[in-house]
Amino acid sequence: MNALVVERLGKTYFDLYTGAHVTAVSDVSLEVRQGEFVSIVGPSGCGKTTLLNMIAGFVAPSAGHITLDGRAVSGPGPDRGVVFQAFALFPWKTVLANVAFGLKMRGIPRGERERIACEYVALVGLAGHEARYPNELSGGMQQRVGVARALANSPELLLMDEPFASVDAQTRMTLQEELTRIWQDRRPTILFVTHDVEEAVFLADRVVVLSKGRVRAELPVTLPRPRRWETLIEDPDFKAQAAKVFGLVRSA
Repeated sequence: MNALVVERLGKTYFDLYTGAHVTAVSDVSLEVRQGEFVSIVGPSGCGKTTLLNMIAGFVAPSAGHITLDGRAVSGPGPDRGVVFQAFALFPWKTVLANVAFGLKMRGIPRGERERIACEYVALVGLAGHEARYPNELSGGMQQRVGVARALANSPELLLMDEPFASVDAQTRMTLQEELTRIWQDRRPTILFVTHDVEEAVFLADRVVVLSKGRVRAELPVTLPRPRRWETLIEDPDFKAQAAKVFGLVRSA
């Protein structure tokens, strides 16, 4: 069953500085199955984030349409959770309050939302840190809070826009492994934007390559799960699949 269907999507902006129209996304069609993990890669300026923002409902498309579980997407909604590159946490709220925020906005009673929030704080490996504030956490821990906050609302689709780009390499690898663990445990439908080819292949069931606002290729990832860097970093199959994706991105 397809959770997300994107049909002939396009986005054109008017550039005030040049006085010209700029096409960011052109005629993109894409389907994501329920419970599938799909990575989107491509060179800078290829339209990855614009595409994600249209699916999130933050940006209105100029052409085409988007449906999620058969319902048209016309704006932001709780059926889509978003994790950004910036941590985007409320600095005056505790870890627990940040994770519970969306539940509070939906009118979930306090006891129930705190129970759910505690469950997801534990899921991302932060049990015992519920009362801490964002400035007391490392960057990697803050991004775990962002993931927990998005998942706590039980979205039908989780959209992730380069969420690990602002942390150090070692933390990034740990977060990638944690995300695959969480995905295997809960099986959310995930669309993950990244410029890192190895990250895209490590995480996904399928990699979509964008070029100049269009889908250039879609490649299945055939690596077994669970995935850990210590076993995959020198794996010839992983290297071959990453090299194939890298070649497509490079030629784009």
